Amino acid sequence: MPALFYHLTRSTLEQTAETILQRALKQGWRVTLRGSDAGVLGRLDAALWAGDEAGFLPHGLAGGPHDADQPVLLTTGPGLPNDPQALMAIGGAPVQPGEVAALSRVWILFDGGDPAALAAARSQWRELTGAGAAAQYWSEEGGGWQKKAER
Repeated sequence: MPALFYHLTRSTLEQTAETILQRALKQGWRVTLRGSDAGVLGRLDAALWAGDEAGFLPHGLAGGPHDADQPVLLTTGPGLPNDPQALMAIGGAPVQPGEVAALSRVWILFDGGDPAALAAARSQWRELTGAGAAAQYWSEEGGGWQKKAER
């Protein structure tokens, strides 16, 4: 499967991550959500707990005794500590070409209003595709997600 780059221009990180994570859990997948900023992961953690009971999304922040058991593990560290089928990277967190090849799905979410995030996503695209990983670029320009590029 290719790495799926999601260019956020209308939806928030919290909205997009929650939607994707709910779908992943329905597939029976475990997910490692890798970020580069503990503060952002803390806000995402709070947002995921704030949903109503129907939208409850089981997850945990890395660093506890049950990291390996979490269906969704939010971490700033390397590796895949909860043995996931999928990886979501936010905030420019690194993704290795081997992870793209080994996992059922890899999502890379980036803020379209942040020039540094755009530059980091472009760099990740070049690095991953240059190493032979497949990638798709998705944008929500027209109100819905549209695939704009594939390599």
